[in-house]
Amino acid sequence: MKFFLLSGFGPTISLICIVGILTVIAGFILKKIHQPLLVAYILIGILIGSNGLDLIENEESVKFLGEMGIILLFFFIGMEIDLASFLKEWQLAFFGTSAQLLLSVLSVYSIGILFGWSMTRILVLGFVIALSSSAVIFKLIEEKGLAKERIGKNVTSILLAQDILIAPILIFISIAGGQETTTYSILLKIIGGLFFMSIIFYISIKKEITWLPFKKEIKNDHELQVFLALFFCFSGALLANLFGISEALGAFVGGLLMHAGKATKWIHEAIHSFRIIFVAIFFISIGAQIDLHFIYENWKELVSVLLAVYLTNHLINSVILRFYGNPWSQAIYGGALLAQIGELSFLICLTALNLKILTNYGYDFTISLISLTICISPLYILITEKIIKRNNAVTISNALNKN
Repeated sequence: MKFFLLSGFGPTISLICIVGILTVIAGFILKKIHQPLLVAYILIGILIGSNGLDLIENEESVKFLGEMGIILLFFFIGMEIDLASFLKEWQLAFFGTSAQLLLSVLSVYSIGILFGWSMTRILVLGFVIALSSSAVIFKLIEEKGLAKERIGKNVTSILLAQDILIAPILIFISIAGGQETTTYSILLKIIGGLFFMSIIFYISIKKEITWLPFKKEIKNDHELQVFLALFFCFSGALLANLFGISEALGAFVGGLLMHAGKATKWIHEAIHSFRIIFVAIFFISIGAQIDLHFIYENWKELVSVLLAVYLTNHLINSVILRFYGNPWSQAIYGGALLAQIGELSFLICLTALNLKILTNYGYDFTISLISLTICISPLYILITEKIIKRNNAVTISNALNKN
């Protein structure tokens, strides 16, 4: 299937050209039907992967670049977050995320019993479905102008709490998977957690950091801006890795530091293209691992869990958002926004696979499930939005008729 690769260039250059063309075509089509580019990336990954045209020569390199994309994604999330506003919603974030995690595990448990799954696999899948997609939802919140509205802030708080939760989840999975742990490694994780929490606490108290290195000197130097931003991003990731916790969390804290230094705007403009490229590679690498034949053979289990994911996540988050003062229409819409499974769940799957908690079957099942929810989510949100608008119109009409 590789007969059309350009003979004068290496396969990597040819692959980049093919992916670029496919992204433009798929992106144009999806924009016409108001769907995000993330869906295009996953579909392109399926097309060029080993189960499609088999165009990827070095899959490990693609996975590595994809992991870099996740780190950059969380660095950007940190840069875009007003920590003071987030902390005002800590009760919603903490209790809402905790309730969702518990009920997600119970939901998967009820299905896992029917199919004879092990308790460890049930727990991993429960953690997987509890995390929503920051990449999808932040983009939708921005496009729909919800960032400054109550529902937008509430959804953002829940997403950030889920993102921070990835660190203890990965630690728990490591222990559950029988990974050898020593007192030293556990103590190191605790010290690392306290270290990053202290940075977050410091930022929340100071609100603005004036000691950002070379801030004035590089304000108009775009080349140095890129390297300073990457330094904060990957230094945070490296420190987190040394402590044995999530690199994404370290990058997130690095982003918070940049935001507190009031450098968000010019840093965002300088490295935005890096984020686009690496995030695209991450989702393409996930799509390349999806086996359509596997989905066809296991569609009953996938559909069962898919329905459980949407019903559970939508219901739980709608009730939580309503409990914290949002009207039912907004709460239901917020529940739809949070109903899918997020990109950090891929990290949970990969960790579980490496620890042999998940078999190859279990890994294929979970990445297929996550990808399906991300692809379906924009349509699901759109349908929910139309139903809410129609119901509101009917309610207003009935009220006018009574008068």
